[in-house]
Amino acid sequence: MTRDALATLRSYRTAPEHLVVGLMTGTSADAVDAVLVRLSGEGLAARHEVLAELERPLADDLRDEVLAVAGAKTLEPERLMRLDTELAEVYAEAVSDVCEQAGVARGALSAIGSHGQTVRHIPRSAGGGRAFTLQLGSPATLAERTGVTVVSDFRRRDTAAGGEGAPLVPIADYWLFRSDTESRVLLNLGGMANITWLPKHAKLTDVLAFDTGPGNAVLDGLVRAGTRGLARHDEAGGLAASGRVHDALLEELLADPFFTLPPPRSTGRERFGESYAERLADVGENMGLTLEDTLATAVELTAGSIERAIADYVTPRGKVDAVYVSGGGVRNVTLMMALRRRLSGMKVERLDTLGVSSGIKEALAFAFLAHLTLCGEAGNVPGATGARHPAVLGSITPGGLA
Repeated sequence: MTRDALATLRSYRTAPEHLVVGLMTGTSADAVDAVLVRLSGEGLAARHEVLAELERPLADDLRDEVLAVAGAKTLEPERLMRLDTELAEVYAEAVSDVCEQAGVARGALSAIGSHGQTVRHIPRSAGGGRAFTLQLGSPATLAERTGVTVVSDFRRRDTAAGGEGAPLVPIADYWLFRSDTESRVLLNLGGMANITWLPKHAKLTDVLAFDTGPGNAVLDGLVRAGTRGLARHDEAGGLAASGRVHDALLEELLADPFFTLPPPRSTGRERFGESYAERLADVGENMGLTLEDTLATAVELTAGSIERAIADYVTPRGKVDAVYVSGGGVRNVTLMMALRRRLSGMKVERLDTLGVSSGIKEALAFAFLAHLTLCGEAGNVPGATGARHPAVLGSITPGGLA
């Protein structure tokens, strides 16, 4: 009998449960987040159980190459091709590690949902009315190394439907965190910062989500510039805590026209990445500021742009009871303190208080998005991305023969 590589895909929707690995590397490019989750049921009625989770740091040379490619104005196609494959090899190792942690054989997996590493994201405002986005992490290599079906390249179907391609996590935020007793903002502090607004008793059509601006990328870039690459980030925000905010510079930074763009809106390293951080470092140095002062000002830029986004586009829709924070920025004590100060009247807590680890929310979201895709269901929220209609997201690369 001829073996059928698509047999597991054809039977996916009718199977009682699935083991799915979600993979995420964000714009900070510091690590691969992996989560192994058991999913049962379909669509927004799906139930989940996290079996294992891990964070696998990227090697310094690989991270440096990601950041260099992301910031390059021109580059050889071979460089993209090589990085595409190298990232997939790291993803495959993360899949093996998270399965080993849970005591699950890779052959028991139904799918891998891989976001990939974003190296370029052009929002509609900069793309002549159409967004363009590129994520690396060869799904063919990942499927070959693991033998597991891979769902990848989620963003480009949304951009093809007229959307920003981001944010895509809001459908998972709605799935996991909607409440009948509390109106919530889900804030993710990755390289960029983004929010999802979930009013009490929300329907999916009530969800609002968009990028607020810089998260950790500018802070990390300032540290690399200020230490000549000897440090990668401001551990716990300690350097920023010892600096003084320069109010005039902060006012100038917050005057960036991006912060007045109405949602749907998205951004990336192209606007708030290495080049931005290097320019800010130069400005700070020319003004006689220490690295600590410039970092303190950049912390307030992140916190202030989030405060403004909530005030301008969320609170006019209703009172915010609580803000739940995830992503690498939760480790920055100085940034968290700035958020609590600026968002007075709102409860500001780490996402962990809702039962999901703040470090793996996005990896869990892409496991869920892969599940939606393999069930034939839409994964985008047009109200968040600006797409013309809901769309089934991603490309499917079959795993081993059944």
